[in-house]
Formats: sequence, structure tokens, C-alpha cells
Amino acid sequence: MTRLTDHLIIISFDCLSALDYPILTDLPHFQTILKNGTYVENVETIYPSVTYPCHATIVTGNYPNRHGVINNTLLQPGRPSPDWNWYRHCIHGTTLYDEAKQANLTTAALLWPVTGKAGIDYNMPEIFANRPWQNQILVSLMNGTPSFQLDLNKRFGHIRNGLNQPELDDFVLESTVHTIKTKKPNLVMVHFTDLDTQRHYHGFSSTEAVAAIHRHNQRLGRILAALHESGIYENSTVVALGDHSALDENKVINLNVLFYNKKLITTNPKGRVINWQAYCKSCDGSAYIYINDKQDSATIQEVKQLLDSLLDDPTSGIEQVLTGEQAAAKGADGSCAFMLEAKRGYYFLEDMEGEYIQSFSREDAASNKKYTLACHGYSPEKEQYGTIFMAAGKGINQITLPSIRLIDEGPTFARLLGVSLGNTDGRVIEEMLTI
Repeated sequence: MTRLTDHLIIISFDCLSALDYPILTDLPHFQTILKNGTYVENVETIYPSVTYPCHATIVTGNYPNRHGVINNTLLQPGRPSPDWNWYRHCIHGTTLYDEAKQANLTTAALLWPVTGKAGIDYNMPEIFANRPWQNQILVSLMNGTPSFQLDLNKRFGHIRNGLNQPELDDFVLESTVHTIKTKKPNLVMVHFTDLDTQRHYHGFSSTEAVAAIHRHNQRLGRILAALHESGIYENSTVVALGDHSALDENKVINLNVLFYNKKLITTNPKGRVINWQAYCKSCDGSAYIYINDKQDSATIQEVKQLLDSLLDDPTSGIEQVLTGEQAAAKGADGSCAFMLEAKRGYYFLEDMEGEYIQSFSREDAASNKKYTLACHGYSPEKEQYGTIFMAAGKGINQITLPSIRLIDEGPTFARLLGVSLGNTDGRVIEEMLTI
């Protein structure tokens, strides 16, 4: 298969929305991509529309129930900070970077989700120290390319302020620019989370979110300049994309409170879960309901009756209840007993104490970061909830497309690199390619 480009640079601006287009048209570096290549007005994300499943979809072309990354975090009932799907082995089947490596192309990934211990030539994975005894830098080194990361930390580590934004993205930017200039990889995947962070903590249309989009414009400009300075710009393809949008909220649904009250979850005197029959696993704007014993028909029936009563209650915050089979039909985890969709203004947490519905204000969110002012995870069927895609450079046509799906991106990237992801849920968007 013929390669259409020598260098594919995929830039994920986490939480960049289709609704951000009017802002992007006024920013010069986004304009460069929009005016000289393909722009997709609306990209249909996946369900649940959270970051790790989305990024696994982008590199596989498959829905979550096929690639295996069905949520950001693992099902670990009662754990205050569950582990995430950090590792390559969490993904079933092949990936874009695996196929690129197989074709003797050089690969680089900078804070790209679900790449811990991946076979990427230059890898700085997104992973954090989730145990008191762990050190952030050591955790990253152990799960990526040690020498590559040591060099980046030596050069640019002073920029970083832990995991805080915008400093983290500034560190990732300098690392990306240096990698392009010194390694000139055939595939670069970089993940920026500044905008997602600002929307979570300040709201979708906040001044902080708009400022993050402006910072992203500058970051994009630096990457374009690095390609020019490296002499590879004319043989490169640059993609700027979002993985999901976000919706504002001011109410939390704590379904595990009801499960706890019905003795479906039991804890010890310290509040640690010691047994559970049913558990609500949050995906922010949606949630999975898992039954510990899938043959426990009595618990399944009890939970179903509870959910039916909540669905009939206009104040419950629940918009839709899916069965496991219906969830699987939408690409989500079919091993759940039920999947819930929150109404606008609501999202799910996993608390077992307090009230079933908790309202909060901007002041509460500022003082207690358990609450966020905007989140995602909602169904792609929600109105005005699409994300965005744009690409320019070698192999890309000048065209505007009304819509594609997130699952279509991976096969299209593979075609640009002259490789294949096999039989995927998504398709190659040939309209945007100079085939």
C-alpha cells in the first residue's frame, strides 16, 4: 500500500468541541490548517465519551467494547482513586503505532493515553503515581522510553509544575518540538489536556477555557514552526482533533448511596467496601451498573425496579437506562447489567455516603475539586455535543465535510501511513485523501 505522507503528526486537543469553531477561525495557526486542508464540522464521538476510550478508538478505529478500553478507570469498588487504563495491554488488537512500527516507521508519543509499556520508539506515556509510595518521574520512566524521557526531563523538567496546567502542556510542547527536530519521527502522537482541565474546573465557556484555546493556538504554531525548521514540513501531514466535547453541570448523582442503603454495598467501620452486589461505576455523564454475580437474578430485578422508579422521577437526573445488550449495541461495555445516561446539568460520582442528588455551586467546585463545572462521558446522541477534526499537508485534500465518526480517524491515519488496521468498525475517509 502506498504511503501518502512521510510524517504524520496527530495533535489531540482534549475536549476541543465543534462549538469552538468560531474561536478557531480567529486564531492564525488553526486558520492555517482550516484554510489549507480538510475541516470536519462535526465528529461523532463514542460512548462513553471519556478520554481513554476515545484515544484508544482513535488509534484502533474500533468502539470501546471491541478495543477493550471501556472507561478511563478500572472497576475497583470503593477505591478513592481507581487505577486507570494506562497500559498498551489494555487495548485488544492492533494499533496505529504497532502497524507503523511493523512497517519500519519511527514512532513517538507524548502523553498519549493507554501507551504505558507500548512498543513506541520515543514514548513518554500518560500515567501518574497512584500510590503514596510512588514517584511520578520514576513511574513515567518505567512505563515509557527511559533515555528519551530522562533527556526531556533534564532539558524541560523545570517548566513542569507537577500535573498542573498550563505548565504540563507547556512541558509536553517543548518535548514535542525537541522530538520533531531531533528525531523526525514518521508518526508523532501528542495529547494536550489544558482545555479539558479548564473546562472541568471553570465551565465550558469560561474565560479560562477560552484562554486555553488561545494557548493551544500558540502550541500548534510552535509545532508547525518545528516542522519548518526541521526541513520536513512539505512532506508532513498535521492533524488537530478533539476527542469529545463537554457539558456544564451543577448536580451530582450518587447512585451508590441508594445501593448502600439497600445493603447492596457493605463497608467496614472505616468505610472500605468489603462486599458488593451492585455498583455504579461512573463515566462522568454516563455510568455503568455492574452486578457482582451475573447469575444473581434477585439483585438484577431489585436494581431494575429501582432504576425504573428513578426513570419515572423527573428529579432523579437520569435521562435513559440501557440494558447491557443495548449498551453493547452503542459500542459500550456489554458486560454491564445496565448503563445510565445523565440529564444535562447532572453527572455521576461513586460516593456511598450523603445524598442521592447533591447540588453544588461554582464556589463549592472551587473549594472542593471533587466537583467539576463541566464534564463529558455523555452519549454522542446529546445535542451540540460533537467534537472537531482538521488536517492539512501531504496527502490531504482541501474539503469541508459535514461529519465523520471518531472510529473513522484511525483507518484514515493508517491509510496515510500506507498501513492497515484490518477490519475496523470505522472506515477510511477517502474524500479527504489525495488517493
